[in-house]
Amino acid sequence: MNQEFDVIIIGAGAAGLFCAGTAVARGKRVLVLEHGQEAGRKILISGGGRCNFTNRQVRSENFLSGNPHFCKSALSQFNPGDFINLVEQAGIAYHEKTLGQLFCDDSAEQLLDLLLARCRGADIRLGTTVLDVSRADRFMVQTTRGTMFAPCLVVASGGLSIPKLGATGLGYELARKFGLDVIQPRAALVPLIFTGKDLPWMQELAGVSVAARVKAGKRGFAENVLFTHRGMSGPAVLQISSYLNQGDGFSTDFYPEARLDEILVEAKSRRPKAELKTVLAEILPARLAAHFAGVEPRRMADLPDKTLRTLGAQLNAFPLTPAGNEGFAKAEVTAGGVNTEGLHSKTCGAQAVPGLFFIGEAVDVTGWLGGYNFQWAWASGHAAGAAV
Repeated sequence: MNQEFDVIIIGAGAAGLFCAGTAVARGKRVLVLEHGQEAGRKILISGGGRCNFTNRQVRSENFLSGNPHFCKSALSQFNPGDFINLVEQAGIAYHEKTLGQLFCDDSAEQLLDLLLARCRGADIRLGTTVLDVSRADRFMVQTTRGTMFAPCLVVASGGLSIPKLGATGLGYELARKFGLDVIQPRAALVPLIFTGKDLPWMQELAGVSVAARVKAGKRGFAENVLFTHRGMSGPAVLQISSYLNQGDGFSTDFYPEARLDEILVEAKSRRPKAELKTVLAEILPARLAAHFAGVEPRRMADLPDKTLRTLGAQLNAFPLTPAGNEGFAKAEVTAGGVNTEGLHSKTCGAQAVPGLFFIGEAVDVTGWLGGYNFQWAWASGHAAGAAV
């Protein structure tokens, strides 16, 4: 087996495969090492098997990073339109859901086939575990299937999210070995756990979904909120989870369309004999309305305006503080990772180690829910693939 290459890429996920395809197109001899038995496993399970492969509205503001400007260069070199062109050229039918999210019509397998077709000519070795990496005049990568050499090494080994797919901390270990700083990885886009007085009523509402707006500090997201047996999930909650540190709280507006204090007082004047539960159920999901209305039947006429205004204001800004989250096992992505201060933004190459690159989820760039993390994988993979 050939052991000499122009570039070795560790990881056959979205970023690694896209980097490989970009390098192959430039005539490079490329080796991709993947410890799992299958390439692109996260691509295949994304979006319910249809892969939310990008978003039409990608901006740097859609990403969390210690350096919010770092992602701009790679994203400008390879934007959503560039990837959409590849999808269309491959004849893959796709559709747009809410908020600019793009999905395959049929199966994410079509997308993986596209990536593998771009890699034609690369040597992709599955079931191959990296044991050690060192560098003298070139990189030497020792694996369970022999030792390989190349002047360039791209680390696309991902983060710690979804360990059942084989996630490891290899990328962070290699970064530290070569002197790069690593920002503590943490679960992001992850369901929240509640305890104490909040958990029982959330468990009673498990399965209830409501269009809401959640807010923490200056950051807010208007999407669905889902109650679970452990707390809260749904797109809006997953989004805000990325911005929460341990002990942080957030507010939930269960009816962002209007002020509920005014609606309830006005409803009392028009329908004094109606029950509060009935009025709330016309605005909120029935089970959620019943919870906030209380166990005892209460007619609108029997409730002081002050009580109705207080309830309405509370429902428009309900304060919640989670006990934690469901961790990497349920996290869509990993926040933190290789500190961008040690990388060139144009290439994702290590400033102090020529020929070494870090891309994708391993880097401290974390996108919102909705195709942003895949776009970062394509963009960062393209940036490194064009530089090796």
